Amino acid sequence: MDDPTPRPIRCLIALGSNLGDRLENLRAGIAGLRDAAGVDVVALSPLYETAPVGGPDNQGPYLNAALAADTTLDAAEVLALLHRIEAGRERRRVEHWGPRTLDLDLLVHGDLVTDAVGLHVPHPRMHERRFVMVPVCDVAPDLVHPRLGRTMRDLLADLPVEPGDLTE
Repeated sequence: MDDPTPRPIRCLIALGSNLGDRLENLRAGIAGLRDAAGVDVVALSPLYETAPVGGPDNQGPYLNAALAADTTLDAAEVLALLHRIEAGRERRRVEHWGPRTLDLDLLVHGDLVTDAVGLHVPHPRMHERRFVMVPVCDVAPDLVHPRLGRTMRDLLADLPVEPGDLTE
């Protein structure tokens, strides 16, 4: 007989904040994930302060982190959860790459590869951003990128270091 219990899937989530009480915003995001049904946070990176990348000028620095979680939610459900947690911290999606109270990005959801409308997994630019990959490597260095077939550690090793970038 088949076991009806869904098997947990490992996902990676990036966290960032550069408006308001950045530390409290990240704490609230982490707490929201820890309290969510179907989500078990298994690893959390240290916090990193980073310069903003892209977007409008004159943004303040970000606090960034990443976490690994096991979930029984599908990717669309995880994304909806992330948006609800962001909204709870008054996240406003006004300006692309603009400042934000809380940014939660679904980076990886198991081995899922999708470019569905509004759901791009794995995150299409994660492997190009040191402010994402350094914290990711704190929590899942040996996880294989589902589209690129390389470990997170190897992807980070290939990223050039620009002035002001995070280093390992």
